[in-house]
Amino acid sequence: MKMEHVLPADIERRSMEIIEEELGEIRLDDDTKDIIKRVIHTSADFDYARTLRFSTDAVEQGLQALRHRCTIVTDTNMAYMGISQNGLDKLGCHKACFMADSDVAAQAKADGTTRAVACMDKASRLSGPVIVAVGNAPTALLRLDELICSGQMKPELIIGVPVGFVNVVHAKEVIMHSGIPYIVAKGRKGGSNIAAAICNALIYRLTRT
Repeated sequence: MKMEHVLPADIERRSMEIIEEELGEIRLDDDTKDIIKRVIHTSADFDYARTLRFSTDAVEQGLQALRHRCTIVTDTNMAYMGISQNGLDKLGCHKACFMADSDVAAQAKADGTTRAVACMDKASRLSGPVIVAVGNAPTALLRLDELICSGQMKPELIIGVPVGFVNVVHAKEVIMHSGIPYIVAKGRKGGSNIAAAICNALIYRLTRT
């Protein structure tokens, strides 16, 4: 394989060009193309060109939330750290992950459930617009659906991309029928890096010219 000599500042641009070339005959919608390419850039997995699902208004709802200084809630510190702080600062937005909070641990123990579930309960008490980005725990999505159904929470957008084998596919299907705008990776694939990549793609659309 021939070595490419690319300046550090041009690596991302060149990567996106390669992704575009290797997509071949796959045609992506203009509204979602940059998000899908960002996910492929993060994972080197072209399956996401076929498995990422967007509700009709998902992208615009996510952008509107960011314009209105939303909080992005994640279910892992890895996703939290991966979301661009510089981009959030430009927009006046915030990010939060409650997984390591002592009150979340205590609630999960008292209720006999997971910290991810307790995290969603805590997120339901936030004020202002919220985007929920789940990259690890299907239980977070299932609890989120319960909170939505009971009227305790109504996020502007759900990014549902948990990875794994137990309840993952089912949880994603539940969210796709929740009535809330969603971006979901169908099947078993996903992860905290994918959740962060989707958040960053939305942020970059507003902060990069």
